[in-house]
Amino acid sequence: MQSTAAGALGAFLAGTDKEAALRGAAPRRAPRVGICDWSIGNTAEPAAAAAAAHAGLHGLQVSIGTSPDSIPLRNPNIRRTYIDLATEYDIAYPSVAAGSILNEIPLMSEPQSAVYVIDAVEAAAALGAENVLMAFFGNGDLRLRDSTGNFRNVSDGPYAEYELDTEGVTRVVEALRQIVPRAEAADVVLGLENTITARQNLEIIDRVGSDQVRVYYDTGNSQAYGYDVPGEIRLLGTEMICEMHVKETLSLRDPMTPVLGGPSEGGVDFAAVAQAVRDIGYNGWFVIESGGRDGSELEDTRANLAFVERTFG
Repeated sequence: MQSTAAGALGAFLAGTDKEAALRGAAPRRAPRVGICDWSIGNTAEPAAAAAAAHAGLHGLQVSIGTSPDSIPLRNPNIRRTYIDLATEYDIAYPSVAAGSILNEIPLMSEPQSAVYVIDAVEAAAALGAENVLMAFFGNGDLRLRDSTGNFRNVSDGPYAEYELDTEGVTRVVEALRQIVPRAEAADVVLGLENTITARQNLEIIDRVGSDQVRVYYDTGNSQAYGYDVPGEIRLLGTEMICEMHVKETLSLRDPMTPVLGGPSEGGVDFAAVAQAVRDIGYNGWFVIESGGRDGSELEDTRANLAFVERTFG
């Protein structure tokens, strides 16, 4: 990992962002666009595959489960159902998400959560998915809370950077070191999706010491936390972004319009994001994490798909 995460971070600190951004660039191809199963109304349910295909999407991010008592993908028969649906509907599974379950039962404090990550690794291998999304929100937030529950912005610049929970981060690093051999054996990447900066993520990944740990980048989250989204994408480069969520900041969601491509004041500058993506030669999946209006879910999902293809194509 020293040659990848540390190299990217070193390039940033040395002021050579352009060279870091261009490493590993590959010829562009038409974007592969998927959607989260929870954004299409079928969390941890095989029916989401048909729904995604009906909307014209190319892939589906599958949830490992919603609680310790509901992890369907542990069941070989459920896995077979997903595989059969992939063939029937010509749809791929780019990733398996350990999302809400890790937000409630976080890796930094609950040892049992490592089992859910391993569940996701095994399910990803069975479904042919390349990545596992590991979420660090809610109870799993890696930022340090003060006595009032708030986070401290320690940046003097135009973009935020928050103080980390150093003990919690160390526990996550130690847990990841134990999980990594499973991911390496399965050839599955562990993607960190969280509330911290790209630079802080690179430091964590370097401590883990495995090329199988990367960043699962989310445009809306990073914008909402006050980060430089295009700059972060260039810092990480295509080697360190395993997959990308495309969404607007939650605060700007208008229930009367599709989520993507609307008014941009204070929101994600998707044109700048798309340019950064082109600059680094990113050819991974773009996964829509946006639902639609009640009664217009299919229409809005198709509009969001068209927006992503138009913007990142």
